[in-house]
Amino acid sequence: MTKHHSIQKELTVVKSLIKNEIIEEKTISDLYKYIFKSNGKQLRGRLSLVASSINRKKGKKRLKLAAIIELLHTATLVHDDVVDESPTRRGEKSVNNIWSNSHGVLIGDYIYSKAFMLMVELGNNKILDELSKATNDISKGELIQLDAISNKKITLKDLEDISYYKTGRLFEAAAKCGAILADADSKYIKNITNCSKNLGIVFQIKDDLLDYSENSTVIGKPVFQDLKEGKVTYPFYFAYKNADDLEKVKLESFLGKKNINQKSAFKLIKGLNGIKETEMLALKYIKDASKSANLIEDKNISKEMIELVNSAMYRKK
Repeated sequence: MTKHHSIQKELTVVKSLIKNEIIEEKTISDLYKYIFKSNGKQLRGRLSLVASSINRKKGKKRLKLAAIIELLHTATLVHDDVVDESPTRRGEKSVNNIWSNSHGVLIGDYIYSKAFMLMVELGNNKILDELSKATNDISKGELIQLDAISNKKITLKDLEDISYYKTGRLFEAAAKCGAILADADSKYIKNITNCSKNLGIVFQIKDDLLDYSENSTVIGKPVFQDLKEGKVTYPFYFAYKNADDLEKVKLESFLGKKNINQKSAFKLIKGLNGIKETEMLALKYIKDASKSANLIEDKNISKEMIELVNSAMYRKK
């Protein structure tokens, strides 16, 4: 069995571990089952399994760590949907849509606390330290993004910071914790951590690009949500930077409006190189991620990481 198929098999066990963490109280049980009926991409859990695969003697601890990472990620998604008032998640109605915002906040908190209970069971202070800091940084990223609403003066560095805190940070922590669990040397930890951090930023940049898709059916969620919510993301940022005064006024007319002409918005932002320059930025991070991946001495893991980097950019959803 190849390492890739072996990790895919382990992710199936991780799914079971997560789904078995259900209690009898009906409301919590119903919410929990609904949230975890869709498996998602499990990229963060996969990263921890790939990083820790240099020492498979860690057995069940590797699977538990992957489950912890996925629980943390899912809690952030549930809270994101409340903040963004998003009606769907992964092509299904969101928790806050079916139940309420209060349910979304509280079940998100419940999933967070479940993750930290499992972290304590893992009994590794370095991992506990890294994941608690990562969780704090993710919240920081969400708060920074709130300040970016309708902020036409936002800088590229601000946007890159948001991408790192919101997404890159948990990718980074997933790989680092996997490597720590495997008792890896500092060189291995550094390379797989740097690769994963940049991979996460690529993933977020691609998410921003996908929001400017012309077909919501393909990506499984509403498009132009960022624009409608007033969020300045990379495509808008680059387009606005390249626009003349009249074009800036037109772009501003789209920002934060619930009913926009999506074709008109897409045409203008694409015409001002908003899409192209965002893709070029992603390629820069792909290059950085690939460079770190190539420095990983275990060739199977190096190859797996490069595949993950490429798939993050060229995915359709």
